[in-house]
Amino acid sequence: MTWIVFDYGSVLSLHQPEADADAMARAVGAEPEAFKRAYWEHRLEFDRAALTPAAYWSAVLGRPAAAAEVARLVAMDIASWAYPDEGTVAILGELLDAGDDVALLSNAPVCMADGLDELPWVRSIARRFYSGRMGLVKPDREIFDELARELEAHPSEIVFIDDRAENVKGAEEAGMTGIHFTGAHALRESLRSVRLAAQEP
Repeated sequence: MTWIVFDYGSVLSLHQPEADADAMARAVGAEPEAFKRAYWEHRLEFDRAALTPAAYWSAVLGRPAAAAEVARLVAMDIASWAYPDEGTVAILGELLDAGDDVALLSNAPVCMADGLDELPWVRSIARRFYSGRMGLVKPDREIFDELARELEAHPSEIVFIDDRAENVKGAEEAGMTGIHFTGAHALRESLRSVRLAAQEP
C-alpha cells in the first residue's frame, strides 16, 4: 500500500447541509426544492468542466444568471462544503504524521477546487486532483488511470476512499483497493484491515 487517496465531499467534509442549499436558493429568488434538484441534475457536467460557472448556475436557475449572482452562488457553494468531518480529518492528520503518502481525488469544478484548496485540512494534502482541472470525472475509468499515472504508482498500490459506491467500484475496476466510506470509525478499521492484508506473505 503506497498511496491512500481520499474523496472530499461527505468524506473529509460533512455533506452539504439542507439549510445551506435552501439559503443559496433564497439568495437568488429560486424555489428551494427545484433549485436542489437542478443543482444535482447538472452537477456532473460542471464537475467535468463541460459547463462554465455561468452556464451551470443558469441551468440550475432555468434562466440566465447575472454575474453577481454567479459570484454569490460560487462563494456560498464553497462554504456549504467547508464543514470538516472531524473524525476523518483526524485520521488524515494521523496518516500524514506517520509519513504515509496521501492524496485527494474529488469531483469538483475548478471554482470549487480553488476554494477548497484554501481550507487548512485540504492544504495539508500535497497531491490534490480535481475533476474540473482534469476534464475527467468519477466513476469513469479514465480518471483513476490518470490518478495512477500522476502518482507514478501501480493501481494495486493505491487505496481509494469514497462515500459513493459507484466511485469505489470504478476504482476497484481500475485495479485499486476501494473503501466505501460510511464513517470515521469504520474507515479506521478498514485501513487497519488493508494494512494487515498487505503485510501477509
